[in-house]
Amino acid sequence: MTGESTHREHPLPERLGILGSGTIARGLAAIGARHGTVVLWARSEASAAAARAALDPEAVQVTTDLGALAGATYAVEAIVEDAAAKGELFARLDGVLGGDAVLATTTSSLSVAELAGASGRPDRFAALHVFNPVRKMELVELAFPDAASEQTRARTLALCAALGKTAVEVPDTPGFVVNRLLFPYLFSAVELLEQTGLEPEAVDTCMRLGAAHPLGPLALLDLIGLDVAVAIGETIGARVPDRVRSLIGDGALGRKAGRGFYAY
Repeated sequence: MTGESTHREHPLPERLGILGSGTIARGLAAIGARHGTVVLWARSEASAAAARAALDPEAVQVTTDLGALAGATYAVEAIVEDAAAKGELFARLDGVLGGDAVLATTTSSLSVAELAGASGRPDRFAALHVFNPVRKMELVELAFPDAASEQTRARTLALCAALGKTAVEVPDTPGFVVNRLLFPYLFSAVELLEQTGLEPEAVDTCMRLGAAHPLGPLALLDLIGLDVAVAIGETIGARVPDRVRSLIGDGALGRKAGRGFYAY
């Protein structure tokens, strides 16, 4: 058997569909598969093959056919953090999802109200911001458009609880709570490197051992992806250090590229 094996726990209150095949999407599929069968949609055969290799094929149905999500009662979009790309996918979903299905997005920086409008079902829309690694991080930030029904809120909270997550409702502001506070801190660590000539390992060791952070700020930027960090930083209005942009220009995007502030 390929992929990550799983055991079934208490069943989910929803038939879960995942839109996307990246790290967040696969993490959601993996924890959902502990409770029942999950359908994961990937844009291409190559990304579908990568997802199949990472997941339990008996618990997660990976497909490139959007129509396979027709039976989902709760669909979570986890594609690139781009409003136009999300809107295009939402338009394709129109007529695929059932009329009572809830559509959620994992956005951390885009306007929930605008995405809800693009979804065509603002009363059945939610932002469900999970954290990487999804299998380990307990928090989910929830944000809802004004039009979201009480049933949508209740179903979203019930789903989070079934997945073993702690949900906190936050306002529809760029970065919500965690990223709004986190990224200025991460970028300040880069500025400290620029000002002092310290090595990344020195800064990270100080924050791990002196502030009990599980991961230092430079290693965390590498884990997030420097390109993703810049996109979030620009959305929340944080100053992005020149060194981050220089690394991106050199193709050093972090762990996913094999190098960033560190070599992997």
